[in-house]
Amino acid sequence: MKQRLKHLILFILLVGLDQAAKLWVRLTLMNNDPLVIIPDVFILQYHENTGAVWGIMSGKVQLLSIFTFIILILIVFLYLKIPQGKRYNPLKLITVFIIAGAVGNLIDRIFLGHVVDFIYFELINFPLFNIADSYLTVSCVLLFLLAIFYYKDADFAFLDQIFGSKKKASSQGDSSGLEDKTSESKDDEDNKSDK
Repeated sequence: MKQRLKHLILFILLVGLDQAAKLWVRLTLMNNDPLVIIPDVFILQYHENTGAVWGIMSGKVQLLSIFTFIILILIVFLYLKIPQGKRYNPLKLITVFIIAGAVGNLIDRIFLGHVVDFIYFELINFPLFNIADSYLTVSCVLLFLLAIFYYKDADFAFLDQIFGSKKKASSQGDSSGLEDKTSESKDDEDNKSDK
């Protein structure tokens, strides 16, 4: 419970940082020239994104808001089902960052009708993004790396309990069938040796 309270505080701070940065950008850069941090490399520039990441599904704000809300409910539910124990702390922390990123952009969509993007790497001409996007992207990369190098299949057994794995049931059926065949062949051998 204490850990969940810490994660709630972290979530509030992360969303607060994202929203404060976007407010500053709206007040400072909305009708002004971009702010050059490192010439030809790093620029802060106001941009209204009515789509998803990198402008995908542009103009579909309501649809994206509904989709984000549904995904958020699922992620929060999964966060609450992650087992206790130090081994799962990285997974919980990453989940908090994912939720914060999704909520940060959802707030923009609901109250502004678009997401405020402002971070631009001109050197590589990377699409504009914001702090909430950074939470999501970095978290997903870390989650992928943890799934490959840190966690084992057994660590995700709690997901089988939530979603009811058919694979587990079929593998148990397969192994029991194998045991039946093995016992039948042993019985046959015993019968032959008796004769």
